[in-house]
Amino acid sequence: MTYSRIAGTGSYLPEKVVTNSDLEKVMDTSDEWIQERTGIKRRHIAADDQATSDLALAAANEALDMAGLAAEDIDLIIIATTTPDKVFPGTACIVQRRLGIRGCGAFDIQAACSGFVYGLDLADRHIRTGGGKNVLVIGAETLSRLTNWEDRTTAVLFGDGAGAVVLQETDEPGIISTHIHADGQYEDLLQVPQGVSQGYDITRAGEAFIQMNGNAVFRRAVATLDSIARETLDKNNIDKHDLDWFVPHQANMRIITAAAKKLDMPMERVIVTVDEHANTSAASIPLAFDVAVRDGRIKRGELLLFEAFGAGFTWGSTLLRF
Repeated sequence: MTYSRIAGTGSYLPEKVVTNSDLEKVMDTSDEWIQERTGIKRRHIAADDQATSDLALAAANEALDMAGLAAEDIDLIIIATTTPDKVFPGTACIVQRRLGIRGCGAFDIQAACSGFVYGLDLADRHIRTGGGKNVLVIGAETLSRLTNWEDRTTAVLFGDGAGAVVLQETDEPGIISTHIHADGQYEDLLQVPQGVSQGYDITRAGEAFIQMNGNAVFRRAVATLDSIARETLDKNNIDKHDLDWFVPHQANMRIITAAAKKLDMPMERVIVTVDEHANTSAASIPLAFDVAVRDGRIKRGELLLFEAFGAGFTWGSTLLRF
């Protein structure tokens, strides 16, 4: 049998850091208010001359280095992002060029905050069906470009960053199972209302930026993450207490805590970076994962659960043996 495993991880955060105290100076908010409701202390913001591909490239190079691979060993590049460099070509093609690769497949996917687990699903299937031996999966975002810095309900939530993994062919299961879902009836609860085909017009106040019904999103996220966890564990006949680590999408500390409680996971076995990075959408899981791999918490052979929930609504999970 052919399987896939994560051979290398990488991440990148822009140098500029914006703290809650910085936001206090420009909007009606406070460090106490932000931390109480979100758990966020600071976020990284891309420089004016940085694009999503810059962040993605840096994370990709780290993942390739850990995997011990050259760029030309990659058979496919998948980038999950809601903030591509251009309408076209895809950011994956831009990263491919900058890596010096020619000929392999390269494309973007857009599943909002669930994009990385969607990408792992596609990459795992690609390897299992003989499509290639090494797939680069990247989650990268410059959400600051979609943030209305006059709207305190959303501006405090988001940050920029990138995370990457190299998925590699193996004869023993690494990725055990992946599960992806969506339900478009909740479109209006979390969105950027404008788009190219609708006649993008940045002058229409607020519509070029992220809009969110926070309470409704919170309720759906907690319920949905519980259901996807049960689906994943039940399908594989695994008890929740057998999990070594829970690596959730880093949206909000209250959502993470609620999801961990449903899994009966002690918080010391939950990877949390939302306090330092804020919500980086598709980048948040690979960012958090890379942090915990590099600081030695997550070790080879351990059983992990990734979970994500995002606009669409989309949601998904990955159960894997690292």
